[in-house]
Amino acid sequence: MKVNHENNVNNNDNNKFKNKVNNNSKYKNLPYWILASLRVFLTLLPQTGYIHPDEYFQSIEVIAGDRFDIDVYKPWEYNTTFPIRSTLISQIIVGVPYSLMNIITPYLNNYFQYSIKTPYFLIVLPRLLICLLSFISDYCLYKICNIYHQNYHVILSTFASSYVMIIYATHTFSNSIELILNSILIYYVSKCMAYSEKIILQSDIIAECYDKAPTIVERVKYYKLRSSLPSHSLKHCLILSTITIIGIFNRPTFVAFALPSIFFWLQRGLGSKTIGFLDFHIRIIIFVLSSIPIIILIIIYDSFYFGYLTLDEIIKFDIGMKNFVVTPVNFLRYNSASSNLAKHGLHSRWLHFAINVPLLYNVLGIVGFIIIIRMIYSISRKRWLELPRVQSIESLMIACFIIPIGILSLFPHQEPRFIIPTILPLVFLFAPIITNNIKVTTIEYNNNNNTTTYVCQKEKKKINKLQCIWWFINFIMIIFYGFIHQGGVYPLTNYLVKELRSKPDITHVHLFTSYTYSIPTGLIQLRNTKKTYYSSDKHRYKLTQDFYLYEKGNEDTSMVFKSIFNKLNECEIKYQKKKIPYRLYYALPVNYFREFIEYAFLNGTKNLNYQTVNIFYPHLTIEKLPNINFHLDCFIIERPDICIEKLTYNLSNFLTQFIESFGLLLLRIELPHSSIEIA
Repeated sequence: MKVNHENNVNNNDNNKFKNKVNNNSKYKNLPYWILASLRVFLTLLPQTGYIHPDEYFQSIEVIAGDRFDIDVYKPWEYNTTFPIRSTLISQIIVGVPYSLMNIITPYLNNYFQYSIKTPYFLIVLPRLLICLLSFISDYCLYKICNIYHQNYHVILSTFASSYVMIIYATHTFSNSIELILNSILIYYVSKCMAYSEKIILQSDIIAECYDKAPTIVERVKYYKLRSSLPSHSLKHCLILSTITIIGIFNRPTFVAFALPSIFFWLQRGLGSKTIGFLDFHIRIIIFVLSSIPIIILIIIYDSFYFGYLTLDEIIKFDIGMKNFVVTPVNFLRYNSASSNLAKHGLHSRWLHFAINVPLLYNVLGIVGFIIIIRMIYSISRKRWLELPRVQSIESLMIACFIIPIGILSLFPHQEPRFIIPTILPLVFLFAPIITNNIKVTTIEYNNNNNTTTYVCQKEKKKINKLQCIWWFINFIMIIFYGFIHQGGVYPLTNYLVKELRSKPDITHVHLFTSYTYSIPTGLIQLRNTKKTYYSSDKHRYKLTQDFYLYEKGNEDTSMVFKSIFNKLNECEIKYQKKKIPYRLYYALPVNYFREFIEYAFLNGTKNLNYQTVNIFYPHLTIEKLPNINFHLDCFIIERPDICIEKLTYNLSNFLTQFIESFGLLLLRIELPHSSIEIA
């Protein structure tokens, strides 16, 4: 009875321990799910930050013009005479949500008198779709961790906490699609490598046994056994070739990201007894042949979209090479000329390594570089045992991190977003290092009446300095790029939509901007002035333009003021002669207002009327940073109490002005009707 009682006590203790271990493993996933929810929440909020004009003008602006009956500004990349970008991916990411909007809008208007064709939905719906697609990268990383028995809790939490995934991966960049496609490519290559390694190992063992077999009967047995092994050489070839081609048509720079992955897929098993260079060349040939169907489909789609190919020409068999456009070829032709790249800004070729990697990945990128430099040192000293195997997952990930950045560094135009697809290999390799904060203890317990002893590891975590830096910098970057950087542009478009809907129909609206990124007119839903309409009695007519945008960028104040003053006079003349009313607005950073207004007063135009319509917070223009002027005023004051009082007042005044300068000011400028001048 005593023995049974002791066994029952042991069983209860063991069950409690098992339940505790299971509960702990559940909580390990909690940080990731919180961060994943944050990614979706911030997408829906929405993020007002404006990272780069390409997030609108290479997707939303183009597709909005295709799906809606509106005027848009299509950028030069989509010029039909020399298009350098395919629209296929954008038609899916942006086109599908916009098509659904077209279907739903009439019903919402009829039954609820509500329109979803607002800047919020026009931005959020495509972003929500790409946000959901970004979780494919998370899933790929999770599967790779499982295949190679890595701690996916730590790796996934680090991956999801990066502002690259929370901000960049949820904006409508072609680079965000590139990130997803690269993740899929790395996953399938990793899967093929693990699978091939297993099959090749078995095949080599059987081949060795076959060579040592003393009789024909045994050799036949081993031959049949080897023949029964599953095929692995061309595994997932069609998927890999399709993903690669889609990535290249999305962004031709995808070649740099696909190159290491495809090379590792091609060279699987080289050096073993059963895989030789014949297999390597067969894989190349089959890979190329597998890519042909998707290449043809995308070329035909682009040729139709840009008007190079029509159904009438197909019916008449009037088709030649002039009827097809290959956008990646045009892209390479354009970017091969340094004069073309100079239009977009030339950078030092070390910018990716020295600035962009630390900017995107902070301590993770720096740790990665330090370890890779150590590996290069080991190679130079011929310490081969300190290096990972050539055909290992570590070598694949290192190649997928370093090689794309190295190739893209050859081009003198470099932006941080160009290298965001390297986040998956970087996190997989080095996330455990910056989170190396685990203390391991061993706990033994007996299972029922058996004498077998099981050993379990219990983890006690303590946040280290690298983790603190990682979290802090990513938090700052989420706030900066998600909400502050050019953050006033989105609320400005909201205001313009309301203004254009509420104004009298014949009133013209003129908007000047300085030190702001381009306004995405697709969000404003401007009337289509290029299309010919037909009335009920078959009369043709066109709509007149009622919104005019003048983007002055960082032009000199004198030039901006002259343009505004001349436009005011021009509008005033039209009002007096043709009775066309007008409203002229000027959007500028708050900290630029003093410089502008001082110039206006000094040049004899004090009679202009300036009215503050709104200030949109937060907004920061890097090209026009707020001034930081703080005066102590204590040097000529003898009494300490007065000095402290003055210092407190100056500090309070400084902080107020500094915070207020993070805004986008919208002015309405009017010319008194009594005077018409020409500046």
